[in-house]
Amino acid sequence: MTKKFTFRGGSHVHEHKETAGLKTVRLPEPSTVSIPLSQHIGAHAKPVVQKGDTVCVGQVIGVVESGLGCPVHASVSGVVKEILTRHNAQGVPVQNIVIENDGLHTMCPDIKPWEKPLEETTAEEIVSIVRNAGISGLGGATFPTYAKIQSAIGKADTVIINCAECEPYITANHRLLLERSEAVIGGLEILMHALNAKEGILAVEDNKPDAIALLQKAVKGKEKIRVCVMKTKYPQGDERQIVYALFHREIPAGKLPADEGCMIVNAETSAAISRAFYRGLPLVSRIVTVTGDCVKEPKNVRSPLGASYRELIDFCGGCVKEPKKLISGGPMMGQAQWDMDAPVTKGTSALLVFSEEYDKINQYHSACIHCGRCVEHCPMHLMPNYLTQYAQARKYDEAAKFNVMSCVECGTCSYNCPAGVPIVQYIRVAKGALRAAKK
Repeated sequence: MTKKFTFRGGSHVHEHKETAGLKTVRLPEPSTVSIPLSQHIGAHAKPVVQKGDTVCVGQVIGVVESGLGCPVHASVSGVVKEILTRHNAQGVPVQNIVIENDGLHTMCPDIKPWEKPLEETTAEEIVSIVRNAGISGLGGATFPTYAKIQSAIGKADTVIINCAECEPYITANHRLLLERSEAVIGGLEILMHALNAKEGILAVEDNKPDAIALLQKAVKGKEKIRVCVMKTKYPQGDERQIVYALFHREIPAGKLPADEGCMIVNAETSAAISRAFYRGLPLVSRIVTVTGDCVKEPKNVRSPLGASYRELIDFCGGCVKEPKKLISGGPMMGQAQWDMDAPVTKGTSALLVFSEEYDKINQYHSACIHCGRCVEHCPMHLMPNYLTQYAQARKYDEAAKFNVMSCVECGTCSYNCPAGVPIVQYIRVAKGALRAAKK
């Protein structure tokens, strides 16, 4: 019997993985795309094109001149229609480059495979390839991947590809593993070479038996790579829980997986690294799961960055009910959206459209009944009940003493709260107040 790795705490939430059996389909190219110049943690990129310029697929249209950040590339070929500022889901104004698609899909002449074999490529060259491709964490965190590699060199001897996809509804990574497993494994091998790693691990939850069987077959004969089957439990995809599940090592507060000898990247990020190395392709598209009780024909969609949410939903047959809530990402950690015409970005793993009827399921709220379920299920072993009370009383320094900054905002506490207390929201308020005070 295969050993199943797991961690302490967490919950087995309702999975709703109905789209797992649906092959990825490509979105018909939209007439225009609106590409934000900030799709990553770090500084906003600055435009290097002007209104009226002709651009090609994969051409750099925005660069970060200094500090942490990623370049931004055109996802279609055509003419720059305008450069405008629009607010993202957090209310932050971000410049967008609007490109009118000419339908020709003309590729940038600079796109070409890396000229040297992997064995002759240095770590610094791999960092440069990943940086120039504009790759950031595609699991939703959007941290620039080149910086993650840089910080792990000389520290991490194990590379872990996070294939858990523990959020309900999302099946984009599952389909990627089934349809492009060679790209995911190729990215793992590139990262292992960059770090001179001793081991590579593909960490997959056991609710994906078809993907597990395929990966085990694909890595047969690769002595340094193994598939680890994780017990299906949320938030297994959190990097701290993966490290604990695999090695029973806890990452101290303020430290990173690299400090425990590990580097962790999402499955789609790994595939993007492979495409950048072997084909020269920058990050210009991603897979998005489009589902929810409002969506007529849920799908896994390969979408160019900058296509609107509305276009993806219309491609899936539109809405059969009046939408009440639109979420980018999963229902546990995703963000409610207010604009159906907002663009798909590097961090858009899913679009969930729910009706009023569905949303009413979780609308019951009362005072805390002191049941302790939030404490029992917290994967970070915190005291969410006390953190909530201190946040409500605006005693943020007291919340800090109870390690509020260690909360990963996974939502397990809120999910298990029978009183319907919005625990994570209170914790976010406390963390925001502490950050503001620190500044």
